[in-house]
Parts: sequence; structure tokens; C-alpha cells
Amino acid sequence: MRQEQLDTEALWLQYKRSNDPSLKESLAEHYAFLVKYAAGRLSMTLPDSVEYQDLVSYGCFGLLDAVEKFEPQRGIKFETYASARIRGAILDGLRSVDWIPRSVRAKARQFEATLRSLESTLGRSASDAELAEALNLPLDQYYNMLDEVRTTSVLSLDEVINPDSSDDPLKMLDTIEDKEDPIEERLLHSELLQDLAGAIDGLPERERTVVALYYHESLTLKEIGHVLDVSESRVSQIHTKAIASLRSILTRS
Repeated sequence: MRQEQLDTEALWLQYKRSNDPSLKESLAEHYAFLVKYAAGRLSMTLPDSVEYQDLVSYGCFGLLDAVEKFEPQRGIKFETYASARIRGAILDGLRSVDWIPRSVRAKARQFEATLRSLESTLGRSASDAELAEALNLPLDQYYNMLDEVRTTSVLSLDEVINPDSSDDPLKMLDTIEDKEDPIEERLLHSELLQDLAGAIDGLPERERTVVALYYHESLTLKEIGHVLDVSESRVSQIHTKAIASLRSILTRS
């Protein structure tokens, strides 16, 4: 293992010195498992009509971009640096082919608008029962709606979180990426990251747990289901509502 690490470090050094395309390809092959892992995790939250190999293809673009832009001397693990870009590239690829039906987008907009309005009125996170009542749906139909719109709740670090801003678009990734920005931008990013952390802390305990296990601990929905002793489908519903709540809070912020 130690020898493999030394070999990889030497490969990075050679590539950054020469910018040799063959070395870039070698590094991409070495880290191809990151693409397969990201594609596998995302495929669990997507409908069967989305092909796993398409996700892998999209992710490869993100991996190659990460290899090209990575700066080993900054002391950041490549796996951490690349994972967000691979995930973002996959979601960008999905968005480019408009994979979500219009009817599902309409339901997602209705759900999120209702959630924003209700939570603004309540001043706290809304329960499933309260949301179902606000949507004028029986609880079982409300859960069916969550299942339908779950494909719109895949949160990407690439996602723009200030779409209505007149300034340059700001992505979630920008709030945590270690860039040498002017101090004003770093302060703005820090405030946004604090907003996100505060929004997560404000979620109900089960939603907060799902977010932490999925995004921080990298567990699959099935694995989270085992931890919480609920079905994978129920975890997906909790995740969908949690992400919608975070979007609502960040939009208000």
C-alpha cells in the first residue's frame, strides 16, 4: 500500500511537470473507481430509465477535469477534490438531456412552494402530516408524491444556490472550496456555509440524520434504512423532504 502511494505521488509529479496526456489517462484509470462509486450511489435515487453506464460516462468527464485542475501541493486529498466534480458532471449530464418529465417537475414545484409557504408561516420545519394537509392530500398520496419528486432532490455541490442574484452564480461547492478569493468573497461564502450548517441543524432529527449519513458518511439509502430500521423507500422520502427544506431555507436566506 505504501509503495502504491509513492508510485501515485510520483505519477502526479510527472504529470504536473509535463502535462503529458498519457499520464493524465493513467491517473484517470487509477481513480476510475471514484466514478463507479458516484454513479452507483446516484443510480439508487434515479428512475430505472436512467442507465448506469450513462452516469459513468458523464462522471468520466468530471474525473478528467479534476485530474487536470488538481494541485497536489495544496495538501487536499484528490479523492475529496474529485468526488464533488464527478458528481456535478453526472448531474450536469442528466440535466442536459432533460431526464425529468414535465409533470414531475410541476409536482416538485408545487411541493416546494407549499413547503416554503408553510414553513415560513410556522417558523419551523413542517411535519409530513402538516404538508399533506396543506397540499390537500391524504397521507398515503402525499408519500406517493414524495416518491415521484425524489428524482429532483438529488443535491449537487455544483448546484447554483443564488439563481436570482444579479452577481455571478454561486454554487454550493464555492462555499467550501479553498480558493484564493478576495476577502469579501470569502466572507460571503463563509456566511452561506454558516447558513447551510444552520439550516441542517434546524431539520427534524431524522431528516438531519439522513442528510449526515448520506452526504457526510457516504452511506447508501439502503444502508441508512438499516441504521434507522425503516425501508429504503422511506429513507428516500425523508431525504426528499430534507433537501426541499434546505432549499427553502437557503432561498429565504
